[in-house]
Amino acid sequence: MATKELKQEKARFDTRLSKEQKMFFERAARIGGYRSLTDFVVLAVQEKAKEIIAENEQIIASKKDSEIFFDAITNSSKANKNLVDAANEYKAHLSE
Repeated sequence: MATKELKQEKARFDTRLSKEQKMFFERAARIGGYRSLTDFVVLAVQEKAKEIIAENEQIIASKKDSEIFFDAITNSSKANKNLVDAANEYKAHLSE
């Protein structure tokens, strides 16, 4: 039975930074128990990217929810019998 080997295509990312930044990042990687500076940078950037994307998706969902809500308010149809009955029951309850 043959198994398929999953291969992820690799891409390279290069950056220039000051010696002070590199030493600072290497120190953090060592203290954090990362195997290498590359592991530290990749994982830190990945976590920050997840945060940014999640926040953006939440804003988009919130905006869409607002549009749906305001559309429902401004373009509402006539109240059905159940809603009228509920409103009357609520008013009766308040006047007791």
